[in-house]
Amino acid sequence: MKAALYECPGAAAEVLRGAGIERPDPGPGEVRVEVSGVNPTDWKLRSGATPQAIDRFQIPHHDAAGVIDAVGAGVSQERLGQRVWTWLAAAGWRWGTAAEWTVIPERQAVPLPEGVSPELGASLGVPAMTAYWCLYADGPLTGQTVLIAGGAGRSKAFAIELAKHGGAQVIATVSGPAEAKLAARAGADLVVNYREVDAAERIASFAGAVDRVIEVALGANVKLDLAVASPGTRITTYAAEASDPVLLPVRACMTANVTMKLHAGQAVRQAL
Repeated sequence: MKAALYECPGAAAEVLRGAGIERPDPGPGEVRVEVSGVNPTDWKLRSGATPQAIDRFQIPHHDAAGVIDAVGAGVSQERLGQRVWTWLAAAGWRWGTAAEWTVIPERQAVPLPEGVSPELGASLGVPAMTAYWCLYADGPLTGQTVLIAGGAGRSKAFAIELAKHGGAQVIATVSGPAEAKLAARAGADLVVNYREVDAAERIASFAGAVDRVIEVALGANVKLDLAVASPGTRITTYAAEASDPVLLPVRACMTANVTMKLHAGQAVRQAL
Protein backbone atom coordinates (compact mmCIF):
# COMPACT_ATOMS: atom_id res chain seq x y z
CA MET A 1 0.00 0.00 0.00
CA LYS A 2 1.02 3.65 -0.32
CA ALA A 3 1.90 5.47 2.89
CA ALA A 4 3.63 8.55 4.22
CA LEU A 5 6.20 7.66 6.86
CA TYR A 6 9.40 8.66 8.64
CA GLU A 7 12.20 6.75 10.37
CA CYS A 8 13.28 9.50 12.79
CA PRO A 9 11.74 12.74 14.08
CA GLY A 10 12.51 16.04 12.37
CA ALA A 11 11.30 18.71 9.95
CA ALA A 12 8.75 17.42 7.44
CA ALA A 13 10.90 18.24 4.38
CA GLU A 14 13.80 16.32 5.88
CA VAL A 15 12.19 13.15 7.26
CA LEU A 16 8.75 12.63 5.71
CA ARG A 17 8.57 10.51 2.55
CA GLY A 18 6.12 8.47 0.53
CA ALA A 19 6.69 4.74 0.29
CA GLY A 20 5.12 1.47 -0.79
CA ILE A 21 4.88 -0.93 2.14
CA GLU A 22 3.08 -4.17 2.91
CA ARG A 23 -0.56 -3.66 3.83
CA PRO A 24 -1.05 -4.53 7.52
CA ASP A 25 -3.46 -7.26 8.57
CA PRO A 26 -5.48 -6.81 11.76
CA GLY A 27 -4.34 -8.87 14.72
CA PRO A 28 -6.49 -10.13 17.59
CA GLY A 29 -8.99 -7.49 18.68
CA GLU A 30 -8.11 -5.16 15.78
CA VAL A 31 -9.84 -3.83 12.67
CA ARG A 32 -8.57 -2.21 9.45
CA VAL A 33 -9.90 1.10 8.09
CA GLU A 34 -8.99 4.01 5.77
CA VAL A 35 -9.19 7.84 5.17
CA SER A 36 -6.88 10.13 7.16
CA GLY A 37 -7.21 13.39 9.09
CA VAL A 38 -4.34 15.59 10.33
CA ASN A 39 -3.99 17.53 13.60
CA PRO A 40 -1.32 19.66 15.31
CA THR A 41 -0.66 16.61 17.52
CA ASP A 42 0.53 14.75 14.42
CA TRP A 43 3.20 17.22 13.33
CA LYS A 44 4.35 17.72 16.91
CA LEU A 45 4.91 13.96 17.12
CA ARG A 46 6.75 13.93 13.79
CA SER A 47 8.92 16.92 14.71
CA GLY A 48 10.04 15.30 17.95
CA ALA A 49 8.34 17.87 20.16
CA THR A 50 6.33 14.97 21.61
CA PRO A 51 8.80 12.09 22.02
CA GLN A 52 7.78 8.61 20.91
CA ALA A 53 9.95 5.56 20.18
CA ILE A 54 9.93 4.51 16.50
CA ASP A 55 9.76 0.82 15.56
CA ARG A 56 11.59 0.84 12.18
CA PHE A 57 9.24 3.49 10.76
CA GLN A 58 6.29 5.63 11.79
CA ILE A 59 3.22 6.40 9.69
CA PRO A 60 1.83 9.71 11.03
CA HIS A 61 -1.70 10.88 11.82
CA HIS A 62 -4.01 9.72 14.58
CA ASP A 63 -7.49 10.18 13.14
CA ALA A 64 -9.35 8.61 10.23
CA ALA A 65 -12.72 7.54 8.91
CA GLY A 66 -13.75 4.85 6.48
CA VAL A 67 -15.10 1.34 6.19
CA ILE A 68 -13.78 -1.69 8.07
CA ASP A 69 -12.58 -4.16 5.43
CA ALA A 70 -10.91 -6.74 7.67
CA VAL A 71 -11.10 -7.85 11.30
CA GLY A 72 -8.80 -9.82 13.55
CA ALA A 73 -9.46 -12.74 15.84
CA GLY A 74 -12.02 -11.99 18.53
CA VAL A 75 -13.78 -9.25 16.53
CA SER A 76 -17.34 -9.87 15.32
CA GLN A 77 -17.65 -10.45 11.58
CA GLU A 78 -20.65 -8.11 11.75
CA ARG A 79 -18.21 -5.20 11.89
CA LEU A 80 -17.08 -5.86 8.31
CA GLY A 81 -18.38 -3.08 6.07
CA GLN A 82 -19.17 -0.81 9.02
CA ARG A 83 -18.55 2.93 8.59
CA VAL A 84 -16.37 4.20 11.44
CA TRP A 85 -14.28 7.09 12.74
CA THR A 86 -11.05 6.44 14.63
CA TRP A 87 -8.90 8.08 17.30
CA LEU A 88 -5.21 8.07 18.34
CA ALA A 89 -4.18 5.41 15.83
CA ALA A 90 -0.49 6.39 15.95
CA ALA A 91 -0.22 6.62 19.75
CA GLY A 92 2.39 4.07 20.75
CA TRP A 93 2.79 2.18 17.48
CA ARG A 94 3.70 2.58 13.83
CA TRP A 95 0.34 2.28 12.04
CA GLY A 96 -0.90 5.85 11.81
CA THR A 97 -3.59 6.79 9.31
CA ALA A 98 -1.56 8.60 6.59
CA ALA A 99 -1.81 5.52 4.39
CA GLU A 100 -4.35 3.60 2.33
CA TRP A 101 -5.15 1.43 5.37
CA THR A 102 -4.44 1.33 9.07
CA VAL A 103 -5.04 -1.26 11.77
CA ILE A 104 -6.20 -0.27 15.25
CA PRO A 105 -7.76 -1.82 18.36
CA GLU A 106 -11.46 -2.43 17.80
CA ARG A 107 -12.55 0.02 20.52
CA GLN A 108 -10.82 2.85 18.62
CA ALA A 109 -13.08 2.33 15.59
CA VAL A 110 -16.36 4.03 16.50
CA PRO A 111 -19.51 3.62 14.33
CA LEU A 112 -20.10 6.65 12.08
CA PRO A 113 -23.81 7.43 11.63
CA GLU A 114 -25.30 7.45 8.16
CA GLY A 115 -25.36 10.95 6.69
CA VAL A 116 -22.13 11.99 8.41
CA SER A 117 -19.37 12.52 5.84
CA PRO A 118 -16.01 10.72 6.05
CA GLU A 119 -14.35 14.15 6.12
CA LEU A 120 -16.22 15.07 9.31
CA GLY A 121 -15.58 11.63 10.75
CA ALA A 122 -11.84 11.96 10.12
CA SER A 123 -11.82 15.30 11.98
CA LEU A 124 -13.48 14.04 15.16
CA GLY A 125 -10.83 12.01 17.00
CA VAL A 126 -8.22 14.23 18.66
CA PRO A 127 -10.13 17.56 18.42
CA ALA A 128 -13.57 16.42 19.57
CA MET A 129 -12.33 14.04 22.26
CA THR A 130 -9.94 16.67 23.63
CA ALA A 131 -12.77 19.19 23.77
CA TYR A 132 -15.11 16.73 25.49
CA TRP A 133 -12.56 15.65 28.10
CA CYS A 134 -11.54 19.23 28.93
CA LEU A 135 -15.18 20.25 29.34
CA TYR A 136 -16.68 17.29 31.18
CA ALA A 137 -13.85 15.82 33.26
CA ASP A 138 -15.06 18.02 36.12
CA GLY A 139 -18.75 17.19 35.76
CA PRO A 140 -21.88 18.59 34.07
CA LEU A 141 -22.00 22.09 32.58
CA THR A 142 -25.69 22.90 32.99
CA GLY A 143 -26.12 26.52 34.01
CA GLN A 144 -22.39 27.28 34.01
CA THR A 145 -20.44 29.87 32.04
CA VAL A 146 -17.53 28.55 29.99
CA LEU A 147 -14.79 30.70 28.47
CA ILE A 148 -13.15 29.05 25.45
CA ALA A 149 -9.91 30.65 24.35
CA GLY A 150 -9.20 30.88 20.62
CA GLY A 151 -12.71 29.84 19.62
CA ALA A 152 -11.98 29.41 15.90
CA GLY A 153 -9.77 26.30 15.91
CA ARG A 154 -11.18 22.81 15.43
CA SER A 155 -10.93 21.71 19.08
CA LYS A 156 -12.30 25.08 20.16
CA ALA A 157 -15.24 24.84 17.74
CA PHE A 158 -16.07 21.38 19.06
CA ALA A 159 -15.75 22.75 22.61
CA ILE A 160 -18.25 25.51 21.85
CA GLU A 161 -20.74 23.05 20.35
CA LEU A 162 -20.34 20.49 23.14
CA ALA A 163 -20.61 23.11 25.88
CA LYS A 164 -23.80 24.53 24.37
CA HIS A 165 -25.17 20.99 24.04
CA GLY A 166 -24.47 20.53 27.75
CA GLY A 167 -26.48 23.59 28.75
CA ALA A 168 -23.66 26.08 29.30
CA GLN A 169 -23.39 29.75 28.43
CA VAL A 170 -20.35 30.06 26.16
CA ILE A 171 -17.93 32.94 25.69
CA ALA A 172 -15.20 32.61 23.05
CA THR A 173 -12.10 34.74 22.59
CA VAL A 174 -10.63 35.29 19.12
CA SER A 175 -7.96 37.39 17.43
CA GLY A 176 -9.94 38.95 14.57
CA PRO A 177 -13.16 39.19 12.51
CA ALA A 178 -12.67 35.95 10.54
CA GLU A 179 -12.24 33.91 13.73
CA ALA A 180 -15.19 35.74 15.29
CA LYS A 181 -17.47 34.54 12.50
CA LEU A 182 -16.36 30.93 13.00
CA ALA A 183 -16.88 31.07 16.76
CA ALA A 184 -20.31 32.65 16.36
CA ARG A 185 -21.26 30.03 13.78
CA ALA A 186 -20.28 27.30 16.27
CA GLY A 187 -22.77 28.79 18.72
CA ALA A 188 -20.86 31.07 21.11
CA ASP A 189 -23.15 33.41 23.05
CA LEU A 190 -20.48 36.11 23.20
CA VAL A 191 -17.37 36.53 21.06
CA VAL A 192 -14.59 38.84 22.27
CA ASN A 193 -11.32 39.87 20.65
CA TYR A 194 -8.75 39.12 23.36
CA ARG A 195 -6.40 41.75 21.90
CA GLU A 196 -8.76 44.57 22.80
CA VAL A 197 -8.01 46.39 26.04
CA ASP A 198 -11.56 46.03 27.35
CA ALA A 199 -11.81 42.25 26.76
CA ALA A 200 -12.07 41.42 30.47
CA GLU A 201 -14.61 44.16 31.06
CA ARG A 202 -16.81 42.92 28.21
CA ILE A 203 -16.76 39.37 29.56
CA ALA A 204 -17.48 40.50 33.11
CA SER A 205 -20.36 42.74 32.06
CA PHE A 206 -21.89 39.89 30.07
CA ALA A 207 -21.55 37.07 32.57
CA GLY A 208 -19.86 38.22 35.74
CA ALA A 209 -17.26 35.54 36.54
CA VAL A 210 -16.77 32.38 34.51
CA ASP A 211 -16.95 28.85 35.93
CA ARG A 212 -14.67 27.06 33.46
CA VAL A 213 -11.89 28.16 31.12
CA ILE A 214 -10.74 25.95 28.24
CA GLU A 215 -7.31 27.28 27.39
CA VAL A 216 -5.00 26.85 24.39
CA ALA A 217 -2.25 29.34 25.36
CA LEU A 218 -2.03 29.52 29.14
CA GLY A 219 1.07 31.69 29.28
CA ALA A 220 -0.31 34.33 26.92
CA ASN A 221 -3.84 34.35 28.32
CA VAL A 222 -3.49 33.72 32.05
CA LYS A 223 -3.87 37.40 32.93
CA LEU A 224 -7.23 37.58 31.13
CA ASP A 225 -8.31 34.23 32.57
CA LEU A 226 -7.64 35.37 36.12
CA ALA A 227 -9.37 38.70 35.51
CA VAL A 228 -12.67 36.94 34.77
CA ALA A 229 -12.30 34.08 37.28
CA SER A 230 -13.81 33.66 40.72
CA PRO A 231 -12.95 31.31 43.58
CA GLY A 232 -13.43 27.78 42.29
CA THR A 233 -13.00 28.57 38.59
CA ARG A 234 -11.34 25.66 36.78
CA ILE A 235 -8.79 26.51 34.08
CA THR A 236 -8.01 23.55 31.81
CA THR A 237 -5.25 23.84 29.23
CA TYR A 238 -4.66 21.24 26.52
CA ALA A 239 -1.91 22.74 24.35
CA ALA A 240 1.68 23.86 24.80
CA GLU A 241 3.00 27.13 23.44
CA ALA A 242 6.20 27.33 21.40
CA SER A 243 8.08 28.14 24.58
CA ASP A 244 7.04 27.65 28.19
CA PRO A 245 5.89 30.76 30.08
CA VAL A 246 8.83 32.45 31.76
CA LEU A 247 6.82 33.16 34.88
CA LEU A 248 3.47 31.89 36.14
CA PRO A 249 1.85 34.47 38.43
CA VAL A 250 1.61 32.13 41.40
CA ARG A 251 0.43 34.76 43.90
CA ALA A 252 -2.29 35.99 41.52
CA CYS A 253 -3.43 32.39 40.95
CA MET A 254 -3.55 31.77 44.70
CA THR A 255 -5.46 34.99 45.30
CA ALA A 256 -7.97 34.09 42.60
CA ASN A 257 -8.29 30.63 44.21
CA VAL A 258 -8.53 28.85 40.85
CA THR A 259 -7.80 25.25 39.93
CA MET A 260 -5.52 24.60 36.95
CA LYS A 261 -5.47 21.32 35.03
CA LEU A 262 -3.23 20.28 32.15
CA HIS A 263 -4.47 17.64 29.70
CA ALA A 264 -2.83 15.85 26.78
CA GLY A 265 -4.17 13.47 24.15
CA GLN A 266 -2.46 10.46 25.68
CA ALA A 267 -4.12 11.22 29.01
CA VAL A 268 -7.48 11.27 27.26
CA ARG A 269 -6.76 7.84 25.81
CA GLN A 270 -5.83 6.41 29.22
CA ALA A 271 -8.90 7.92 30.85
CA LEU A 272 -11.19 6.33 28.28
